[in-house]
Order: sequence, then C-alpha cells, then structure tokens
Amino acid sequence: MELAVRLESLSKTYGSGQNAVTALINVTLGFPVASFTAIMGPSGSGKSTMLQCAAGLDRPTSGRVIVAGVDLTGLDETSLTLLRRDRIGFVFQAFNLLPSLTAEQNVALPLRLAGRRPSRGDVAAVLAEVGLGNRGHHRPGQLSGGQQQRVAIARALVTKPAVLFADEPTGALDTTTGREVLTLLLHTVHHHRQTIVMVTHDPVTASYADRVIFLADGRPAGELCDPTPETVAARMTHLEVTA
Repeated sequence: MELAVRLESLSKTYGSGQNAVTALINVTLGFPVASFTAIMGPSGSGKSTMLQCAAGLDRPTSGRVIVAGVDLTGLDETSLTLLRRDRIGFVFQAFNLLPSLTAEQNVALPLRLAGRRPSRGDVAAVLAEVGLGNRGHHRPGQLSGGQQQRVAIARALVTKPAVLFADEPTGALDTTTGREVLTLLLHTVHHHRQTIVMVTHDPVTASYADRVIFLADGRPAGELCDPTPETVAARMTHLEVTA
C-alpha cells in the first residue's frame, strides 16, 4: 500500500526538566494515498501536535515524518518551507484568506509565492471544482463562510499537494454548510486521489472519513474503519471516561 504520509516512532516534548510536557509518545502511523483519515481524541490528547508535526509546521523531538517519500526530519528550514509549499496543503478553521484579494488572487497566491506564473485556466478550474466558478472576482467579504472555506480549499489544492491537512475545517460553519464542505473534500479523495488528514472533535464530521484514528495521552488508542457518527461517539465517550 502506497503511503502519502508515514510517522515513525514520533515523539514531541515541549520544555525541559520539571516543566517538560510530552504531547506525543512513540507514534507510528501511515496514511495511504487517496485516503481520508480523521484524527480524534480528548482535549490534550496530542491531535493538533501530531498534525503540526506531520505537516512540517513543528519539528518532533524524536522519530521521523516522511511525506511523499521525503524524510522531513533532516531538512533545513529552507528545504522544509519549499516542501510545504509544493507538496502539502493546509485548510484551517479560520479561512486565512487575504481580504484585499479576490477569490482568484487568493487561490493563485501559493503559486505566486513559489515564483510560478499562475495559469488563469488552472485557477478557474480549481474554483469551478469547488463550486465557485462564477465567484472568482469576489473578495472574501462578499462571500459566505462556506464559500470562503471553499476558496481556502481551492487554494490548498491548486499546487496539487501530496497531502491535505485540515484542522477543524468545518468548525466555523453551520451544519448544512459544513456537510457541503465535507462532501467536497470527499469528492477530491474519490475523484482526484487526494490524501486528507483531518483533525476534528465532531463525530458527524469524522464519519465522512474512511477511518478514524483515536489518540489518548499522546498515543494511538485504536481506530475505526467505515465510521458512523454513533460508533465514533461511543468510542470517544469511552476514551473520555477512561482518561
């Protein structure tokens, strides 16, 4: 099975001595190409830390992160920045769009930052893919929250990343709009072989994924394949009771 992301014996400790806080302990996980994985766990379980280390936004204390066959561990900051820009996409709860730029300009921004001339056709195509083919000239303030998140997804996908990391991507959206965004993410997995790793606290959101990996106290605490909101909620309840 081809893996888009591999974590090997990943540990992360913040601080030192008596003030040290260990967020991840010897985590080994793989995320296959064209898969949609949700990461869940009680507060403080290490979800966000794992996502940040896997995405190259934070460096682990020990262990390895391999993305698209490249070991992030030994990269200097410049090489790591280039890899994140070219091979990794990010979608967050806050849309992080530049308010002065149009949707088209926001989507094209990663390409411009990489020194590449954005193709209007490529930008238009990815906006059409997320259902905003007629909103390219609108600024974020002229778009709904769901439309802004769609622009953020288009911006993340325009570089054709090996993996898309999403941190609570529907957290700022109402239920209906959130489901539309999740359906869009699912479409990119099934039709474009995109790999998605998503942190969420919501069982319904997690049920859109192929599998759910649970963390507790910085360690993997089981997983569910073909999850439903009910099975995810039951597992989360068990983890919180035993935490």
